[in-house]
Amino acid sequence: MRATPLWCSGLVSVLALLLVISAAVGSVPVTLLQAGQIVLGHLVPGMPWMVDGSLTPLQDQAVWQFRLPRAMLAALAGAGLALAGALMQVTVRNPLADPYILGVSSGASVGAVSVIVLGSAALGGLSLNIAAFAGALATCVAVALLARSSGTVSPTRMILAGVALGTLLSAVTSYLTISTDAQNVVGVLFFLLGSVSAATMSSLLGPAIALVVACTVAALWSRSLNALMTGDESAISLGVDPARLRILLLVVASLLTGTIVSVAGGIGFVGLVVPHIARILVGADHRRMLPLTVIGGAVFLVTADLLARTVAAPTEIPLGILTAFVGAPFFLWLMRRDGAEKAGFGR
Repeated sequence: MRATPLWCSGLVSVLALLLVISAAVGSVPVTLLQAGQIVLGHLVPGMPWMVDGSLTPLQDQAVWQFRLPRAMLAALAGAGLALAGALMQVTVRNPLADPYILGVSSGASVGAVSVIVLGSAALGGLSLNIAAFAGALATCVAVALLARSSGTVSPTRMILAGVALGTLLSAVTSYLTISTDAQNVVGVLFFLLGSVSAATMSSLLGPAIALVVACTVAALWSRSLNALMTGDESAISLGVDPARLRILLLVVASLLTGTIVSVAGGIGFVGLVVPHIARILVGADHRRMLPLTVIGGAVFLVTADLLARTVAAPTEIPLGILTAFVGAPFFLWLMRRDGAEKAGFGR
């Protein structure tokens, strides 16, 4: 148990440093010290460097209005997607589960792309974010209904229903993309590949609330999650209702994914890779691995966003491309190393 606080403390320190570095990196020159001063100056009134002329309005605007919201959205999205992946892996008792395998991300993409291609008016005035959220929620409900058999939710049927619906919804997204005007294609592709470049302070509220709710549910049911991983019969003997718990986890993970995808687009591999790393580091007990998963997901995506902005500057690489390039080889390496059994690949 001692390893978990150490890992969490270390990762929180790394995350804080990454946020400051992200706030300093950009076309407007800002040092690490100045970035830290601007952030602290907005959080704590009366700081002298905010009024003595040592910081220009352009530096303040670049850090507080553009770079910091972007880095914070990447942190929230990474933490949320990693937690959603961990919850879905418990729900279906499958180490390969993540928000994409159950079709939730595909549903959100259909909603968002429909607004881009057809226009908000054609969808009753829905904004892109709300349409993406509605698409994720509708997919979640459909998967739960299709997976229900004889009053219980089957993990195998859930995966099959998610894969089938995800494939169908991806086909719908592809059709909408090829049938739209050329001027809309770039916007569609950027959404599908993921980006936090349009983040504002107000856009952080939805993901933050969803993450707090999901973390609360995960903390309250962490012992039940351990029981569910041992099998339905063992869980029932320990007083856990597997069907009700699966529905709760599916709803929470889907709402979390839908909220994040609606503001950050499709970002893969976070929910697949990060939970496995956490299990290798601190074990499969969800009381230990879930906190590490949340913080690790935030560190992973803030790092990826920082690389996406700087590797090919001034061109920005979509986040989904970068996480796939990093995540896929790392996941294959993870699968073949000695700790694979500990991470759940042996099931």
